[in-house]
Amino acid sequence: MRILLVEDDPTLRAQLRAALAEAGYAVDEAADGREALHLGETEPFDAVVLDLGLPVLDGLSVLRRWREAGRAMPVLILTARDTWHEKVVGIDAGGDDYLAKPFHIEELLARVRALIRRAQGLASPMLACGAVALDTRSGRVTVHGRPVSLTAHEFRLLAYLMHRPGTVVSRTELTEHLYAQDHDRDSNTIEVFVARLRRKLPPAAIETVRGLGYRLVAVP
Repeated sequence: MRILLVEDDPTLRAQLRAALAEAGYAVDEAADGREALHLGETEPFDAVVLDLGLPVLDGLSVLRRWREAGRAMPVLILTARDTWHEKVVGIDAGGDDYLAKPFHIEELLARVRALIRRAQGLASPMLACGAVALDTRSGRVTVHGRPVSLTAHEFRLLAYLMHRPGTVVSRTELTEHLYAQDHDRDSNTIEVFVARLRRKLPPAAIETVRGLGYRLVAVP
């Protein structure tokens, strides 16, 4: 899962980036509204954490322009102004959730998880596909109830597929959503991680759809 973090305070941005990365997300950063607008219009993100008080171009303007351009990624708004009026304005501009500063990072992570789930029509934080289960709160993965140890890349890959069970996902899409912009993106490495992940899951849990990509299916 790939997140765009837009925050002009370098200390807070570094803290949030570290927390999001630790939670298993690929994170892109923007420190001002102009950079955020460009990234949001040109890169695919599973969610955005957007501060409203940005230099160059304010967060509300960025959000409105994303929505006008048809960009539908879920957006969590951050602001230091905890008033009902600011919340209404932010939601009406296209925001999906709202968090006032100061906040606990655990709450931000929980809200991001919920936004990503809802965007895929999933209600529970516990994702299941056949014998495979992934707890989005703890990052714990089990097969037939037994814990499975995954590397960070394997976890990102499985989490993306678990949010889209039964859906064919191309290598290009996986590459775009598993790596941040500054990462050396080689779609061939996806095959390597799929092969490694397959060895830890039930046989045939990840299908190869020739010429199209991969699909996670429910197998006992």
